[in-house]
This record gives sequence, C-alpha cells and structure tokens, in this order.
Amino acid sequence: MLAELLVARGITQASEAYAFLNPEAAQLNDPFLMLGMTAAVERLERAIAAKEPVLLYGDYDVDGTTAVVLLKTAIEMLGGEARFHVPHRLREGYGLQSSVLEAAHAEGVRLVITVDTGMRAFAEAETARRLGLDLIITDHHLTQADDAVPTALAILNPNQPNCCYPEKSLCGAAIALKLAQAVLERRDPVRAREKILPSFLKMAAIATIADAVPLQGENRVIAALGLRELRRPVGAGLRALFAAAALDPAAKQITGFDVAFRLAPRINAAGRMDVASEVIELFSTKDSHRATELAAKLERLNRERREAEATALRVIEQRLATDEELAADRLLLIDGEGWHRGVIGILASRVVERTAKPAIVVSVEDGVAHGSGRSVDGFHLLNAIESCADLFTRFGGHAFAIGFALPAGALPELKRRLRIYGEEHLAAREAERLLRIHAELPLDRITPVLAGWLRKLEPLGHGNPEPMFVARRARLVAAPRFMKERHLRLELAQESSTSATQSGSSGVTRAVGWDLAGRSAELALKTGSLIDLVYRIRENDHPEFGGLEVEIAGMELADA
Repeated sequence: MLAELLVARGITQASEAYAFLNPEAAQLNDPFLMLGMTAAVERLERAIAAKEPVLLYGDYDVDGTTAVVLLKTAIEMLGGEARFHVPHRLREGYGLQSSVLEAAHAEGVRLVITVDTGMRAFAEAETARRLGLDLIITDHHLTQADDAVPTALAILNPNQPNCCYPEKSLCGAAIALKLAQAVLERRDPVRAREKILPSFLKMAAIATIADAVPLQGENRVIAALGLRELRRPVGAGLRALFAAAALDPAAKQITGFDVAFRLAPRINAAGRMDVASEVIELFSTKDSHRATELAAKLERLNRERREAEATALRVIEQRLATDEELAADRLLLIDGEGWHRGVIGILASRVVERTAKPAIVVSVEDGVAHGSGRSVDGFHLLNAIESCADLFTRFGGHAFAIGFALPAGALPELKRRLRIYGEEHLAAREAERLLRIHAELPLDRITPVLAGWLRKLEPLGHGNPEPMFVARRARLVAAPRFMKERHLRLELAQESSTSATQSGSSGVTRAVGWDLAGRSAELALKTGSLIDLVYRIRENDHPEFGGLEVEIAGMELADA
C-alpha cells in the first residue's frame, strides 16, 4: 500500500522512496546555489563586523514574522545589531514603504533586508538607491510578467530569472533560513549544522506548513525536520504558544495538522487583527511571564478573528443563496462594506470550499477597495488580475492567492472584466467538489502496522496530500448513532474483501462522519445497510474510544 501511494507521488525508485521516507539535514540544498547569495552574505558579514544596524523589513503573516525571527536571531548570534519593521495591515498595508526606508536612513541604517516581500517594490527600491541604502530582497513571490526585478544589491528568490536553485517553491521564511544558514556556516560550519540549524528549522517548518507551499523536495525536509524539533520546544515563546493552543509536545507528536490549524492561526491573528510585531517579541523574549502574556493576547485576537470571519461569512452565504447572477459566475467576486481586512483572505478560502470556484472577497472602506483571492487547481488567479492591472493601485500574489487595492469607484469595472475573464478561461470547466481517492483499501486491511507506515508520509499537506481510501460493500453492524444532531458514528464490517480480518477480533471498524448526519438520513442507513465509503485513517487517542478508526469523507449505498 505504501509503495502504491509513493508511485502516485511520482516516486518510482527505491532510493527516492528511502529519501522521501527518511528526510535528513544532508538533503538540504547548498544555499550558495541561490543567485545573489554570495553578494548578500558578504554585505551582511561586513555589517555585522562593523556593528552596523541592519533593518529587517517583514510581512505581517506567519511567513513574514517567522522570517524576521530567523534572520534577527542569526545576526544577533554573530554579534550584529538587527532592527525590524513589520507593517500594520490596516494603516500601512502590504509591502515595502518608502517612508520607513527614509526614517531608517535618518537613524543611521545603511543595510535593509526584506523578508517575504519586495519583488514588486520598484519605486521603493529606487528610494533606497537614492538614499544610499544597500537593499537585499529575500522573497518567494513571482516576478512581473516581463520578468523585471527591482534594483537591489542582491535578490534572493529562486523564481527570479537565471536562478538555478533547485527548489523553486520555498516560502519566504525558508529563503531567510537559507541566508541565515549561509552566513552561520561561513563562521562555524560544524556548529551551524549540528547545533544551530536544527533549532532554526522549527520556525521555518511552521512557515512552510502555514504558507501551504508544496511539501515536496526541500520543503518536505524543512517541514519534517522542523516538526521533529518542535517536539522539544526550548524557547519561552514557543512553550507559551503551545500552552495557549492546548498542545503538549511531550504527550502528543506534533503534526502538520497541528501547525496549520492550531499554531498558525494564532500567529496570524496578530497581523490580521492588531500588530504583528508582537509575534517577533513572543519568539524573541526569554521572559516566560511576558511570553505567556503575549500568547494569551494572540489567543484573544484569534477569537476576535473567528467572530469577524463568522459575521461576514453569514452575509456572503446569504448573498450566494439569493443572488442568482452572482451564483452563476465562474469567477466569484463578493464585496462588502467594512469587512475586517484581516479576514478577507480566509473568507475567500471559505467561499472556494463551499463553491469549488475561484473567489475574491473585497472589503470597501473609506473609498478604497481591498481584495484578497484564492483559487482552485488549474486556474492561475494572478494572471486573472494582471489582466486588470490598470485598475489597481497595488496588486500581487501567485497562482493560488492574490491581494490588491483599488479605488472603490473602479470596483464595478473590475467585476465586469473578471466576469468576462472567468467566462473565457473557465467555460469548459464545471465547478465540482472532488474527492481524490489514492487507493482502494478494504476496511479489514487497516492494521496498526499499516497506520505506522502511513505516518512516514508526514508531514501531509499541499503537494503531499493525506491518503484517501475507498472501501466497497461495508455493512452496518449496528444502527447509526448521532452526535449533536450533526455528526455520525457507524460500526462497519467489511463484506467483500477476500483477505483475513485483521482490524480486531470482532472484525468491526469504527467510523466517524463529521456533518454527515443529514447524509445518513438521505441514504436511510440502518443495521445491515451496505455502503461504499471514501475515508481517511485516524488514530483516536480518547481514553475510552481510543484506537484506529476511519473518518468518512463521502459515502453511497453499495451498488447504487
């Protein structure tokens, strides 16, 4: 079964399989393969030696803040002085700002390093040149359609023209990690590789998983090794964040799911709802009391984020249900007055989940429309908004996620153009929710040994999806049970498999179906019903109901 899943991932040789299942630090690429790395390292070394203050200019999301933490820590470990600026999402917006560069220059800064931003900051790069600031851009976002790049002392981005770095899909923090790795290894290669780099991988893993880059190649190595290190959190900030998220790494192995859905939302909440710089303080402080205070604030901000999201989502769902013209669009654009700009990206993701269509959510405030969009497989959203480039005051992103701002008066024209673009580029595509089944696996072949091997596929996520199995002709051995009138619990026995029953002496497999109570009623399930089900394997750690079970993703009556 594991071999079948590996082949589905394009892994067909034993050596490739071994490397995939056993990630190790030796698989990390040489940072000096990245175009611009030598120039960036030499300039940073001069700044550290001369005690020059270095300004790190980040972004306000998980990727940007963890990138600042990585470089700040590396510079200070080498005896340098690192300052940082993370823009306020609402007051400053995304990206490099000339006013901040001017203020930094007035304070004696002569070297600025961007993290997770800068690839489209042409005017700001010109400001830096005019002021005499050396600018190093570290970013992973795509270049403009004409491959033009800003003027800078060095640009570290595997996606820039003529860069031969083998891993093109690093997140911003991973590129910051490569710069930190390069400068640290030049000082003391053995200590850097054996002592420092493993610790740095924690931050890079959080960003890699949170930013939803493909968990393949070097990204997989960073995420896997970082998760391994997260089992031993040392810093006061990380321990406090774990406590706020009710995660105990001593009792539970931290997974990619924990990072994506429990740690990352709390880190992101600072930039979405308030000041992202407090994330950097959280991960920098050695004061456990202060760390607890900051983690508690992130928890509060995350609750506020959920409330703001839920309020706007109710409006969006009502509009999708009642506005026939909107519901018929192939590329959705939904706008609202005063929606919190910190949640419009999440809202766009929710619309994609519900409609299986690319979606853009726009918040209109003080005459300005701020938009954030998410896409579906096979539709390049950045290309879509680049077709309307003349309307925006700023825009950027990549195939799956974009952001922009434009005058509110231009919103009707944007809607008109995107409706046409959607009709032209999505005409042959019907919006549909697909369950991608990776293998057929009868329920009686689920064993603890198989579950153990499947864990070797972790970390799971974009580019390395969680295995989804199908089992045919499973019989209900008891009547369905319901939880909170929404969720479903079933007890199933495999009817048609020729293999011996291995899942327990009773041959019964427990199954849970979240939000599937209604589906059970549609199928009129009862004792003896035969179903085909698509499922994921789960290991329940409940003290009374622990053990292997399956989580149902979809089901039909057998032979239907």
